[in-house]
Amino acid sequence: MKALIVDDSRTMRRLLASYLADFSIEAIEAEDGLHALEQLQKYTSLELALVDWDMPRMTGLELVKAIRASGLFSDMKILMISSHNTLTDVSEALAAGATDFLMKPMTEEMLRDKLQMLGVAA
Repeated sequence: MKALIVDDSRTMRRLLASYLADFSIEAIEAEDGLHALEQLQKYTSLELALVDWDMPRMTGLELVKAIRASGLFSDMKILMISSHNTLTDVSEALAAGATDFLMKPMTEEMLRDKLQMLGVAA
């Protein structure tokens, strides 16, 4: 399985890629929503996206809306990972099309639990 990690922090992308490798999931990285859309055109077999909310050029919320509006990745699981942590934020992300939400700071175990709930990790 391949996943797209979208976060403007290189450190966070590397950390998430390391976690995904532990679950035998290959990671493709993007530093913002616009770059993520470019990656989605290249890697059409992506089944999972881990998306940060706050990024330059195109936010994670805008990206989720764009992915869902395209219809090309309707089966993609999108996990919004963000420090936005109010009930309103979570509701907004889910309404935009995110499959689930994970609040920062998070651990590898928390990510594993979410991915298991989404059916993409053992």
